[in-house]
Amino acid sequence: MYTQSLDLPGQHADAAQASAPQDEAARQAAFDACMAADGKIEPQDWMPQAYRKTLVRQISQHAHSEIVGMLPEGNWISRAPSLKRKAILLAKVQDEGGHGLYLYSAAETLDASRDDLVDALHSGRAKYSSIFNYPTLTWADVGVIGWLVDGAAIMNQIPLCRCSYGPYARAMIRICKEESFHQRQGFDALLAMMRGTDAQREMVQDAVDRWWFPVLMMFGPPDAASTNSAQTMAWGIKRISNDDLRQKFVDATVEQARVLGVTLPDPGLLWNAERGHYDYRPLDWDEFWRVINGDGPCNKERLATRVKAHEEGAWVREAALAHAAKVAEREARASRAAA
Repeated sequence: MYTQSLDLPGQHADAAQASAPQDEAARQAAFDACMAADGKIEPQDWMPQAYRKTLVRQISQHAHSEIVGMLPEGNWISRAPSLKRKAILLAKVQDEGGHGLYLYSAAETLDASRDDLVDALHSGRAKYSSIFNYPTLTWADVGVIGWLVDGAAIMNQIPLCRCSYGPYARAMIRICKEESFHQRQGFDALLAMMRGTDAQREMVQDAVDRWWFPVLMMFGPPDAASTNSAQTMAWGIKRISNDDLRQKFVDATVEQARVLGVTLPDPGLLWNAERGHYDYRPLDWDEFWRVINGDGPCNKERLATRVKAHEEGAWVREAALAHAAKVAEREARASRAAA
């Protein structure tokens, strides 16, 4: 997984040219056969441009979400209630940064420029998960992000480990393992608060009340309103529909809430014996689209913070590139001298 970005399109062009069918229809047929057999597409394989474009969009949005997702929790590192919680949160935020790097590397295997992807994020042309545009008002919000937000992320991302595009699937294996730790960390932090004072329990309940419905919208719009789901599922990129993932998450989380001792803020959340699932009230999709389109509580703040950090870190990137160029030049001189 760590070296997947080295396996780039065109890297094996000569071998591919010798063995791959030259006829476009035959290439499409070979791709379709791979999809039908639930196979894997690798960077050097032929793929339709629409498949490539869809992957770049999805993987880059995922990467952006990991990077922007560092911000809601990052401002609580210095305010964590104990050294233990501070160390855990530091590790978690670092993990999220690593996830973004894995995913940008996966996008690069599709001939996408990381600079272009980052520029699209900073200019507002690229989207990221709506959930990261909500404020973290108290320490309990940090726990709820771990329990609910990362819990929803795991539910959505585990099927991606079987994605038809190899580099994305392999990146997701490690990411899901780390997200599982994040979910348990969040639940543990909330459990400690629920065993504490009345004020701490009220803080947890308030955070759950504020985050529950935005978390349910993390899975994306209803299947009937999702313009990309059918095709991404046909291509094996997405494995489970938005509504099915959302239902699976609700069913699992109701039992976790009982153990934690909190009430989920939905009076319509009732077991439906006929369906074998919990019913829940309709979501406010107008709010979802407002947030996605830039009018959420923290959209401007999150994007401005990300742009500022990128600009202030330019000297680090420049220094790293200069050092790499010097090392390459030194190795080239040594190679010429040895020859």
